[in-house]
Amino acid sequence: MQVVKRSGAKEDVDVSKITKRVADLVTAPTHLEHVDPSAVAVRVVAGLHNGVTTAALDELAVETAAHFATSHYNYSTLAARIAVSALHKTTRPSFSQTFSHLYAFVNPTTKRPSPLVADDIAAIVAKQAAVLDAAIDHDRDFNFDIFGFKTLEKSYLLRDDKGIVERPQHMYMRVAIGIHKDDIESALRSYEFMSRGYFTHATPTLFNAGTQTPQLSSCFLTHMKDDSINGIFDTLKDCALISKSAGGIGLSVHNVRSQGSYISGSGGRSNGLVPMLRCFDATARYVDQGGGKRKGAIAIYLEPHHSDIFEVLDLRKPGGKEEMRSRDLFFGLWTSDLFMKRVKDNDTWSLFCPNEAPGLSDVHGDEYTQLYERYEAEGRARRTVKAQELWMAIVNSQIESGTPYVLFKDACNAKSNQQNLGTIKSSNLCTEIVEFTSPGETAVCNLASIALPKFVDVDACSVDHVLLREVAYFVCISLNRVIDANFYPTPEAERSNLRHRPIGIGVQGLADVFFMLDIPFASDEAKRINEEIFETIYFGAMQASVDLAEQFGAYDSFAGSPLSQGKFQFDLWEGDPGLSGRWGWTSLRERVVRVGARNSLLLAPMPTASTASILGNVECFEPQTSNMYVRRVLSGEFVIINKHLVDKLIDNGKWNDEAVNTILRDGGSVANLDIADEIKDVYKTVWEISMKDVIDMAADRGRFICQSQSLNLFLATPSAAKISSMLFYGWSRGLKTGLYYLRSKPAATATQFTVEKKNAAGGDATSCSREGEEGCVSCGA
Repeated sequence: MQVVKRSGAKEDVDVSKITKRVADLVTAPTHLEHVDPSAVAVRVVAGLHNGVTTAALDELAVETAAHFATSHYNYSTLAARIAVSALHKTTRPSFSQTFSHLYAFVNPTTKRPSPLVADDIAAIVAKQAAVLDAAIDHDRDFNFDIFGFKTLEKSYLLRDDKGIVERPQHMYMRVAIGIHKDDIESALRSYEFMSRGYFTHATPTLFNAGTQTPQLSSCFLTHMKDDSINGIFDTLKDCALISKSAGGIGLSVHNVRSQGSYISGSGGRSNGLVPMLRCFDATARYVDQGGGKRKGAIAIYLEPHHSDIFEVLDLRKPGGKEEMRSRDLFFGLWTSDLFMKRVKDNDTWSLFCPNEAPGLSDVHGDEYTQLYERYEAEGRARRTVKAQELWMAIVNSQIESGTPYVLFKDACNAKSNQQNLGTIKSSNLCTEIVEFTSPGETAVCNLASIALPKFVDVDACSVDHVLLREVAYFVCISLNRVIDANFYPTPEAERSNLRHRPIGIGVQGLADVFFMLDIPFASDEAKRINEEIFETIYFGAMQASVDLAEQFGAYDSFAGSPLSQGKFQFDLWEGDPGLSGRWGWTSLRERVVRVGARNSLLLAPMPTASTASILGNVECFEPQTSNMYVRRVLSGEFVIINKHLVDKLIDNGKWNDEAVNTILRDGGSVANLDIADEIKDVYKTVWEISMKDVIDMAADRGRFICQSQSLNLFLATPSAAKISSMLFYGWSRGLKTGLYYLRSKPAATATQFTVEKKNAAGGDATSCSREGEEGCVSCGA
């Protein structure tokens, strides 16, 4: 049997070579325990056929190692090492040479020079080649698990016409230089922090930094420029331009007239929101992000007093006439306190056309209530319904589709450092960005997330707040640089970002922190740590922003903001701010008033879906959904297993095939494992944790979050009563985001063909469950 090498030469299959290669990757650069290289090699050899290429052989080895992941998570790391080793064989080790190759790229069709990286960055890399090449640590490429590496390989690493050119370490250095440019000291520090996994910039930044179009921003917030053909289609064009360069969009349409409204220019009647939104739906589908790297995404925000609200709530439902659906859009409610009070009191609710009752979206709080009630008294309402009738339509839509998002308009405005600019009208695609927009300004936010597990001192059973503050400080510096290094798809976006300079720092792996400290997610100790972590990040970021203001001046719209009056985010909330006493807030407050801040907004914990997968952490601040499942993404299907649980069960002599089968059978739960209750409490899934505790922790950290947070809520069997209870509780706790997605389990479960279970009567029983894209490893649901 022969194998075809990359050069085209053929040679006999040497089983010893395969075994040695797998064994070498188990031991280097660090030893992977609980991995049997011979078991993997035997399976690989069994799958060989005559004429197999070395590339196919590598892929077979990757798949084989990944297959063993349910035995121990280190097999997933081994699979990644095999894949990384294969990538290293076909790419240059030198970062500067790789960058030079990307810069010299020639379009194979037109034969014209088509550089894949930016001219100025290429010049910096050429000048600093020796320093940058020496800083690269290629061994760190071998620290990913297979899911993380495949995610990078599929969408993040730069390619030419023949395939991938970058290595992961090259990507980190490209991003660092693309942001910090000729400040080589900061660039090298950025590379070190990212390469070691302390933090990561958001996906658009990783995609585009250092390239010809360095659009580094994740989030854009805009609103309909005008209720006219020109206004609507100018806005549509802007959305296409933003989506083209990998930006997610939040669009408020509060000012667009409703169905049947009179059009004075033509004497006709408006078709309302639904036909218009279908144009945006088609645009989101057609203009994907970053040239096919991920789907385009637009979230539509609407206030619940709009008279087309019932029709909009139906747009994502699975059934109904196709011409009345827009399933590629997402929808969010910009909900006033007045509406919540009327639902609570079982009062009536009036629906208005914005053309006939203008200005409601331009005010909030008492001003909104006064204007709304004046319009009611003047008889301008198109329709009056029971407030609870509309509320039921909202929660029924959430049960069927997981949306609409719910944000509380008055909390978003009253607790914003941008409240001096005017009324904020929407959030973004993921409900964590809350920024001011106007006809001349499209709000922009640049994101990064801090990987919290890196700050856990397991021996001391504590969080290293000194290091966490240091990294938060540097992340603020880096994101502030992104504002100036950025490419802006529209003039309105550039104007807004340079004027207000907001950034969004988030986290990933909060659940991992609790696993590492061996404490339950919703325990009193976890709640204290949750609060203290966000206080530290907020302090470090604010400290950096004040230092930047001392050097470069305050952001342009600082005057009149709460910060200019010495008010931090926790000063805008009612009650005790809950400060730990660890940080010098009083002296920092004095400095803010004296010199200002460079950035209007700082913290915005986002979903981190892709970047947490790359670094192998649980997403953002959420509890885990399962201890073992399959994740379906663009790059394939991968077994995700809770490595902390595996270590704990090994330590207790309880990790075996029976434990794996029990976890699979129970949908990722450890409730029926033969282990101590204290361990079960630590490894509860989100389905076993009270949403009241999740909301309380969101409110606790919210005092240190000057934007908002992507708060998913989870109900295995959602009902109107449960959803209402959660949303009203979140509103009462002062949250800005009451709900991002409502996550639920399917009504029916797939059959688990690989898991045997004896029921009480002694017969076979099968079951499995999944949530969203995640599912059990046996059925892949």
